[in-house]
Amino acid sequence: MEFKTLRNIENSFRQIRLYAIVFASLCIVVVGYAIWQSYHFAEQQRQKIYVLDNGKSLMLALSQDASINRPVEAREHVRRFHELFFTLAPDKRAIESNMKRAFDLADKSAFDYYQDLSEKGYYNRIISGNIQQRIEVDSVVCNFDNYPYSVRTYAQQFIIRSSNVTRRSLTTTCLLVNSVRSDSNPQGFTIEKFAVAENKDLEVIER
Repeated sequence: MEFKTLRNIENSFRQIRLYAIVFASLCIVVVGYAIWQSYHFAEQQRQKIYVLDNGKSLMLALSQDASINRPVEAREHVRRFHELFFTLAPDKRAIESNMKRAFDLADKSAFDYYQDLSEKGYYNRIISGNIQQRIEVDSVVCNFDNYPYSVRTYAQQFIIRSSNVTRRSLTTTCLLVNSVRSDSNPQGFTIEKFAVAENKDLEVIER
C-alpha cells in the first residue's frame, strides 16, 4: 500500500513537471511573438513621416526607399534636359534661359554641343528666320546594370517655319551619374558625354 502511494506521488510530480514545462513553453512562444510584433510595428512606424500643416492638422505621409524611384527619376531627368535643350523660340533671351537650365542638368559635353551649333550660326538662323523648334520624346532607355548608367533617348524634332513644318528623328546617347539634389537639379543626376547619334529629316509638311 505504501509503495502504491509513493508511485502515485511520483506520477503526480511528473504530471506537474510536464504541465510546468508546457506552460513555460507557451509563455516563451507568447513572449517571442509579442517581441517580434513589437519590432515589426516599430519598423512600420519608422517608415512614416508626420507632417504638421501650419501647426493645425496632422498629415501622414509614407516614406519610400529612394532607390525604388531612381529609374523613374533618371528618365524624367533625361526627358527634362531634352525638352529644355531642344525647345527653341526665335528669342535670344528665351534660348539662353532654356540653355542655362539645361546646363544645370549636364556636364560640359552639353555646353560643347551648344557652342558648336552656336559657332555654326544655328541659333542665329532660328532667330532671324522666326523659326520655332519643339521636341517630343518617344522613349528613354536606361541601363541600370552598370554604373555610370548608359542612356539612349529617341525623340522627334519639329522645326516650325511660316511656310512648312519639318519633322526630324533625333537619337541621343549619354551617361548618367548620381549628383546632389538641388532646386535646379531635383532628380539628383548629371548627364555626361552627351552626344547626338542621329538627327535626320523624316518629312516636310507644307502649311
